[in-house]
Amino acid sequence: MILRDSRSYRCLVAIFMFTTLAVQGQMANKVGPVIKNGEAQVVEAFSDPGTWIRHDLWVETEFDSDGDGKPDRMHVDVTRPGQTDTQGLKLPIIYESSPYYAGTAGLDKGIFWDVKHELGEPGKPRKHPDVTRVGERPIISNSQVRTWVPRGYIVVHSSSPGTGLSDGAPTVGGDNESLAPKAVIDWLNGRAKAYSERNGNEEVKAFWSTGKVGMTGTSYNGTIPLAAATTGVEGLEAIIPIAPNTSYYHYYRSNGLVRSPGGYLGEDIDVLYDFIHSGDESKRARNNKVVRDTEMKNGQDRITGDYNDFWAGRDYLNDMKPMKAALLMSHGFNDWNVMPEHSYRIYKKAKEMGIPAQIYYHQNGHGGPPPISMMNKWFTRYLHGVENGVENEPRAWIVRENEQKDNPTPYEDYPNPKAKEVTLYLNQGAPSKGQLSSVKPKKQGTETLIDNYNFPGADLAKEDVSENRLLYVTPPLKADVHISGVPTINIRLASSKPAANLSVWLVSLPWTEALDSKITDNIITRGWADPQNHESLSKSAPLVPNKFYELEFELMPDDQIIPEGQQIGLMIFSSDKEFTLWPEPGTELTVDLDGTTLTLPVVGGKIKL
Repeated sequence: MILRDSRSYRCLVAIFMFTTLAVQGQMANKVGPVIKNGEAQVVEAFSDPGTWIRHDLWVETEFDSDGDGKPDRMHVDVTRPGQTDTQGLKLPIIYESSPYYAGTAGLDKGIFWDVKHELGEPGKPRKHPDVTRVGERPIISNSQVRTWVPRGYIVVHSSSPGTGLSDGAPTVGGDNESLAPKAVIDWLNGRAKAYSERNGNEEVKAFWSTGKVGMTGTSYNGTIPLAAATTGVEGLEAIIPIAPNTSYYHYYRSNGLVRSPGGYLGEDIDVLYDFIHSGDESKRARNNKVVRDTEMKNGQDRITGDYNDFWAGRDYLNDMKPMKAALLMSHGFNDWNVMPEHSYRIYKKAKEMGIPAQIYYHQNGHGGPPPISMMNKWFTRYLHGVENGVENEPRAWIVRENEQKDNPTPYEDYPNPKAKEVTLYLNQGAPSKGQLSSVKPKKQGTETLIDNYNFPGADLAKEDVSENRLLYVTPPLKADVHISGVPTINIRLASSKPAANLSVWLVSLPWTEALDSKITDNIITRGWADPQNHESLSKSAPLVPNKFYELEFELMPDDQIIPEGQQIGLMIFSSDKEFTLWPEPGTELTVDLDGTTLTLPVVGGKIKL
């Protein structure tokens, strides 16, 4: 450039100096994540929601689950700090996906299956509800944003296939529910396309993403992180599933028995399908015919309750081979909706595979995330790559009885490595209480109970005398007993009919309504089974009346300290009013006491009686 006079030169210098100072000012004000003590800290510049950028888009998948000949697109929203625009800041992502964001069907009693019928019968037809979509664009959900955006993360949500403004069909555990979040993670890593409109062609780029993604959520929202992780998608570095459903068979069946999740008597997988199907109304008739009325109707099998290919395809334990995302699981030992076995089975497999894994258990019911500090360290380690040593900390964190959820006790692992099997034997006592002993007794013979669903399990456990259950209790404990792991029952029994429910509870007695400060719950753990599946989970056969059969099955995992002075009780009964079908009362179950044992995993390997 030729400077024609000194005035032009001075002007150019002034412009250069102003620009330099402006750039220096921007650099001085540039912000980013702050890591302290191995955790991402709240940053003031990220904390004002008024400065956040919020928008939505549609990510294109590789599947067409609604059969319209086009790849399904998933509705996605984004919440990110303004600095991702003004300063070109790139940040990791916390991602939650759900079928619930756009609204669900009501819990009208008619949408559930009627459980009052004989075993092996289909039951009365149920009502199929309509779901009215709710929700406004562009924000699908506000979950996670106030926790993670101020800490320097971008929060992303997506609606599951066939829900809200996402294309596709809900399949309740089908492959598309794994591939949908995979597509979103691929987009966050530049491997998939997204568009500003559901049917538009204007692309949206995730220029603000580092490509490092962590997923979390509770219940169904906790299932989806695991579903995504089983695809092995690159960029999904860590997941924190909270009370996840890891197998729809284990959710709706138990050892061959048709069993409802706690609190939702008569629910089955087709009920959940109807409950979440809030997607495009023009596609619902086709989805209902293909998914609910064909695949689910033929596969769920409420007649036998057997495990089959339909259920195997909805068991994430079978799909874990590609998984590599670091795993922090959370569950409640008294979650009788999504029961604690769901997390334990995945945690156990992840350890076997060499995946970094921790588990957090509390003594309450459904839901309950780990303390924010635990989650923060997990995401900081795997999304920011900060070597905070979290993977070297104790594997198991368990909230002890009457402790706060944010004060778990660390253990080397779960089950407690110091737990050893203790076998307990049954002594006669029906219709009152028999004894549960660590000493094998002389021949005890048989005892019989009469099935009657009208009596809830808690009432049966409280009664001193009842013909509707068999109850065997230890003497009062002379010292606390710490159970850690999976109790197992071996039982030899006969039924007066070709089919019968079998329910087993482990309880702490005496039963107290106003619980002692040391007792979290009188119910230690529970289990259910179908005697028709005594030889195989995938093949059942009618029982020969009054013929004895041997069964062995696990109760739900637990970690509980039964206080000194209490008694441990094993209760055997038939129909469980809260969980099983309700056949006509009167079926008799006869238990061979000499062929029946209870095995407890006890820390220290001793029960002082």
